[in-house]
Amino acid sequence: MEYRSVSVQELRNRTSVDEDLPRAKAPQSGDNSFETLFEQFEANQGFHVGEIVKGRVITVTKDFVVVDIGYKSEGQIPVSEFKDADGNVEVKAGDEVEVYADQAEDDDALIELSKEKAVRLRIWEKISEACERDELVKGKITARVKGGLSVDIGVKAFLPGSQVDIRPIRNLEKFIGQEYEFKVIKFNKRRGNIVLSRRVLLERERASLKARTLQQLEEGRVLKGTVKNITEYGAFVDLGGIDGLLHITDMSWGRVNHPSEMVQVGDEIEVKVLKFNSDTERVSLGLKQISEDPWIHAEDKYHVGDRVAGRVVSLTDYGAFVELEEGIEGLIHISEMSWTRRVKHPSRMVAIGDTVETIVLDIDSKNKRISLGMKQIEPNPWTLLHERYPVGTRILGKIRNITDFGIFIGIEEGIDGLVHISDLSWTQKIKHPSEIYKKGDEVEAVVLNIDVENERFSLGIKQLRPDAWEAEIPNRYTIGRLVKGKITKIHDFGAFMELEPGVEGLIHVSEMSADRVNNPADVVTEGQEVLAEIISVDREERKIGLSLKSVDSTDGGDFDSRSYIEKQGKSTASLGDMFGDQLGKLRDE
Repeated sequence: MEYRSVSVQELRNRTSVDEDLPRAKAPQSGDNSFETLFEQFEANQGFHVGEIVKGRVITVTKDFVVVDIGYKSEGQIPVSEFKDADGNVEVKAGDEVEVYADQAEDDDALIELSKEKAVRLRIWEKISEACERDELVKGKITARVKGGLSVDIGVKAFLPGSQVDIRPIRNLEKFIGQEYEFKVIKFNKRRGNIVLSRRVLLERERASLKARTLQQLEEGRVLKGTVKNITEYGAFVDLGGIDGLLHITDMSWGRVNHPSEMVQVGDEIEVKVLKFNSDTERVSLGLKQISEDPWIHAEDKYHVGDRVAGRVVSLTDYGAFVELEEGIEGLIHISEMSWTRRVKHPSRMVAIGDTVETIVLDIDSKNKRISLGMKQIEPNPWTLLHERYPVGTRILGKIRNITDFGIFIGIEEGIDGLVHISDLSWTQKIKHPSEIYKKGDEVEAVVLNIDVENERFSLGIKQLRPDAWEAEIPNRYTIGRLVKGKITKIHDFGAFMELEPGVEGLIHVSEMSADRVNNPADVVTEGQEVLAEIISVDREERKIGLSLKSVDSTDGGDFDSRSYIEKQGKSTASLGDMFGDQLGKLRDE
């Protein structure tokens, strides 16, 4: 705010004038009128309206600072224009100050003074001179405005968002309150328009740094740099005017899931130059290469059979990776986690971050692989099974699972024995075990074999009793005997006839009739009961051959008792037994 100067009348009433102020020319003899003195005084003033002039502080009051500029009146300037940021008045009586002299709006004879205008004009002059000399200006960023930031350089200036940094900045608010040097890229005093740039300075500095850095860049050299940006695959490090890529695989000899686990933006780190292409100015950096590869001495430190502890760092479908030390990991395969449990996924046994005890099973430092085992910490229960269950031992257990190829019977906690479908019955042809068993049934079985290495426990149910083909069937079904049964299956080569549950005989197409038979279905049908003659018994192959040629059981013909007795007589059974049992039975049917 500006205030009017002291009135002319007050000046005329003054009795003395400050010696430092310009004096009016002394009146000549005989010319002593006041008007003449005043005109001469005005003619000798050293300033013009609209300029900055120097003055002396006469007095400082509560509200005003009175300044004498050697004019016909002293000026009053609000004391607020002389206060600093803390509210303290920065001048005292006798101080020389610069003020702006302006014409009063309501009186052409009066001059108005302003400290603020003088300061503002001086700033504009300095900025103008800085532009001419390509010099920098200092300023403080004060606020976020449309398109950029507002900067106080003594006057308001505009810093476009694109000129804040070399890289695009999303959060401009973080610069508020910061002081920087700027280059003036646009200056219009008449419009009061000043545009600044910080980017130009950064680019200059970066170009200078880049030139120095390029002189130092060579493969194998260790340099200091600042982490500039982090991505999923690595981090970009500013080496000084040029960026290098620190790939995630070159950050540590150990496992790194994300670069942020190793470095943060702004970190100053030492890196090794792995590759440098001077044409493209691409630089590949390494952090782990500064230290020695721990796998170099792995075989000296870890031996097969050693008991080692480590931290689970990763899980896959096939196992868990355990960090034994920084840079060295071992794999616990899913098959090495438990002796008895059928582990479907490693997460059922361990979790990331767990510390586990393991045994070194194998080490391959060339391919950087160590195989570990968890189950080997405990004794192998399979090695004790031979003592507990010798071959031939009878066991009683519940069926835990049924598959197409057999049934699993629980032996001990985590140990099941398999009864293969072929070991369920000596005589029955079983298509699926579920035909005769269901889950949870308690069954008896005999131990057939224990394979410790492959962890297999073989059981048999049919072995509980003698093989019918060894003891009973050959004696019960002798060559030449007539038997009655039901046709179960028909094929191109003949038909199968069931003699008893689990025992079948084959009537070959050539044995169906004395006449040539092209299609067995023309002679017999499934479910039909027929009388046939046993023509062969193969104990090893467990096969019985039948014939319809000599027995007409399909047309209701007379039964030839003599022939039947003769044929049955070939067996080891007595004639009376055969005739009494078989002939009587057949005639009853």
